[in-house]
Amino acid sequence: MMTISDKHNCCGCSACQQACPKQCISMQQDAEGFLYPQVDTSSCIDCGLCEKVCPFLHPYESRTPIHSYAAINNDEQVRMESSSGGIFTLLAEQVINDGGVVFGARFDKNWQVTLDHTETIDGLAAFRGSKYVQACVGDTYAKCSKFLKAGRKVMYSGTPCQIAGLKHYLRKEYDNLLTVDFVCHGVPSPKVWEKYLHELVETVNLQGVLMRDKQHEGWKRFNFVLDYKKEGKMISLSSWHQKNDYMNAFLRDMILRPSCYACKAKECRSHSDITIADFWGIQSIRPAMDDDKGTGLVLIHTAKGKGYVPFDKMKYNEVTFEEGYRNNSAIYRSAKPWPRRTEFFRQLDNEDGVVELIRKSLRPTAKMCLKSFTKKLLTYPIRIVRKAIFIMGEGKTEITQRNIHKENLNVVAIPVAILRTYMISSIKFRDKQKGWSQYSITIEMQKNENSIIKLKI
Repeated sequence: MMTISDKHNCCGCSACQQACPKQCISMQQDAEGFLYPQVDTSSCIDCGLCEKVCPFLHPYESRTPIHSYAAINNDEQVRMESSSGGIFTLLAEQVINDGGVVFGARFDKNWQVTLDHTETIDGLAAFRGSKYVQACVGDTYAKCSKFLKAGRKVMYSGTPCQIAGLKHYLRKEYDNLLTVDFVCHGVPSPKVWEKYLHELVETVNLQGVLMRDKQHEGWKRFNFVLDYKKEGKMISLSSWHQKNDYMNAFLRDMILRPSCYACKAKECRSHSDITIADFWGIQSIRPAMDDDKGTGLVLIHTAKGKGYVPFDKMKYNEVTFEEGYRNNSAIYRSAKPWPRRTEFFRQLDNEDGVVELIRKSLRPTAKMCLKSFTKKLLTYPIRIVRKAIFIMGEGKTEITQRNIHKENLNVVAIPVAILRTYMISSIKFRDKQKGWSQYSITIEMQKNENSIIKLKI
């Protein structure tokens, strides 16, 4: 029988509910707004099927992609409407053109996010774009299974844990199934989203939501936009994502599902055929692929997945997996809960306004400020010393800021042993020997009386 004693161990995929032969499991919303399985014990026959299909009880092994690409959809309009370079639409069109079905996330009539399916190219528009709310899976696993057994091609897209849930639910591989997940930061509470919308606009008048609008300031400085009607006039409420309260609560990991802080689908453990994401940092890895309209990262895990990629309809450049995840830590690292997360949800139903509660909860405490300042103070000189010693070890006698940048030293492991041997004896952050305007940072490191290193940066 499925029992959830620790909410960190349930991602809400609903595989257990859909697999139950007696239909005695329902998904119920908790106080934070997340869905969890509830078992009607009077109907349960203890068959254990719910536990067999749970992706958290039986996590997959981690994998390394067989191919990694930076990619851009050639259709400019579709790319501007999409995340991840518009690659989702290219994959989905392949399936629909072969008479298949595509599952994806869309907004429902109440502007909550739900998983649904379409059999038309036009129907893909609702699935495009990021939606930072946990999607309700509903009965889509069961529907997917019926399509597959009928011989239809199916593309199922979702978060890594949703894909893992589907694979466990099906309990066998299907040649006619293409699974596509996306690199996931974590899923926010539908309850927080609902309260946020009601506070800003009346949902009956809401006409559109764009959580990643690129039209105004580009892909990297995307805007959060709500379009709604008021007194017969269309109004667009737009803000830079780093100034938007809901996005701040999401990006600072305050409103995520508990399982997102201990995700068992990281490191490509969903066993999808393809993973897509925004290729953050592309400007320093493949500058020619960056026009600030959105570049996708495409990770191919299976030969079947590669067969669905329409290379003739996109601009692409193969990269290493390390280049792909370098600026996308969500591939392998779970989010860390904001220190005031528990207090935020405790007050969620008591506060008149969720916006003010978000702002109050995200305000750093004196302890947090002190911790951040201390960390920067202690690590700053060490980072400098590591870079400087590395250059010195290459035979350079003069250490300057210029040749540090020239060496492109983003990741340095060599100096660690030296740092353990030499102790920092003094640091001058503004050594004015060459004048006030050309001051340098001088660091003295000492091993013993006869072994002293002086570095000027």
